[in-house]
Amino acid sequence: MPTITMAQALNAALRDALREDERVLVFGEDVGALGGVFRVTDGLNQEFGDQRCFDTPLAESGIVGLAVGMALGGFRPVVEMQFDSFAYPAFEQITSHVAKLRNRTRGRVCLPLVIRVPYGGGIGGVEHHCDSSEAYYAHTPGLKVVTPATAEDAYWLLRDAVADPDPVVFLEPKRQYWSKEEAQVAVRAAPPFGRAAVRRRGRDATLVAYGPAVPVALQTARVAAEEGVDLEVVDLRTLVPFDDETLADSVRRTGRCVVVQEAQGFAGVGAEIAARVQERCFHSLAAPVLRVSGFDIPYPPPKLEHAYLPGVDRVLDAVDRLQYDDEPDVHHLVRGAA
Repeated sequence: MPTITMAQALNAALRDALREDERVLVFGEDVGALGGVFRVTDGLNQEFGDQRCFDTPLAESGIVGLAVGMALGGFRPVVEMQFDSFAYPAFEQITSHVAKLRNRTRGRVCLPLVIRVPYGGGIGGVEHHCDSSEAYYAHTPGLKVVTPATAEDAYWLLRDAVADPDPVVFLEPKRQYWSKEEAQVAVRAAPPFGRAAVRRRGRDATLVAYGPAVPVALQTARVAAEEGVDLEVVDLRTLVPFDDETLADSVRRTGRCVVVQEAQGFAGVGAEIAARVQERCFHSLAAPVLRVSGFDIPYPPPKLEHAYLPGVDRVLDAVDRLQYDDEPDVHHLVRGAA
């Protein structure tokens, strides 16, 4: 089975979408000749020409506004915001127009538009280059919000997003662009759009994560297993629509839940997840739902991001706090795993 990176999987998804549907367009800052800051659009301009993959001025509001007009004209634009915080100048377009057009027209007009946003930290980036902005979009009715954690999911979720009749904010975890995995994206094995995936089965507690937090949750589960703690890991894949069924089924079986997110904690997506678990699984819970997140501060300088980003130790601490009083042999987990 071939080895592929997430960036290569995203590139393949865009290339296949462009080949299969002449209405698909790719544009944004430096996505043409350069192939994007992270080379996700590498080679597309050369293969499909300036009419299908092209550069735009440094004006995010204009990029999204242009995409709205093109989508209304029958095209399926895929735009790139280059970095998470760079998307904020387009926020008015996204929340006031992109998200509301179907409702405003009573369902008569849909907007098949994908807004790609490289997001999150872990790359040594400076301020305005490492935000986790998912809560803004997930809180906006009318938007679908997607964040893959694997190369295979990156390919299929992007293909699904391009084919969707409604606007999709596609959040790409930057630190996973170069992660490698064995995957055959030509044959679909990924769950359908809108469904979560159980990445690891376990019996003692559920770790629920999305995007850049999924590898952290999986590493935590591996470390915990060495101490006899069996953790289940649920990867949400899409924040909107949200798969309550898969998550609730997991928590009802394990009886405990820790939500892991890279974004700051206050009013974040993790808070919504915790509330939904508590509402649906209250009588199955043996302990409160806990959250592990970034701190409630602006993203720190590169030399400090290791302290800001949730790591294995912090997630293990949360697992310890779940208080396995009926299993005293698992109170003390190994530390020093980062």
